[in-house]
Amino acid sequence: MAERPTTSWRRGIGEEAEELAAGSLDPDCACMAGLFPEELLLATDAVLDTFEAELSTLSEVDDARVFAVVERVVLALNAVNDAHDGCAFETDEREQLCDYIDQVLTEHGVDVVALTARHELGRYQLTDKWRKW
Repeated sequence: MAERPTTSWRRGIGEEAEELAAGSLDPDCACMAGLFPEELLLATDAVLDTFEAELSTLSEVDDARVFAVVERVVLALNAVNDAHDGCAFETDEREQLCDYIDQVLTEHGVDVVALTARHELGRYQLTDKWRKW
């Protein structure tokens, strides 16, 4: 099962907190909690909850319906990013989110390579049409 990016981000926050408490990390070098405030994590999880729930209701894997679900998750993530002054998701986070979307689609029976090829897209262009983050 695909691991949510927010799970990884929370783990990083916890590890950093442990290092700070142990004195093995200079407080000036600590950044995880600032990069991933709880409000951002909760908003991102809510979007991913909806994405997963929508995929679970697809009785057929047809291109139009899959693209509609992808569009909705990307637009919702755009809104989360906008709510955080356009800097919620940096390069690593963008890649993690796109990879997560790809993995979850695959787990729900979507052949992402075939889907994107049918629409003359590269595999990693699945979210590009709507993505602003």
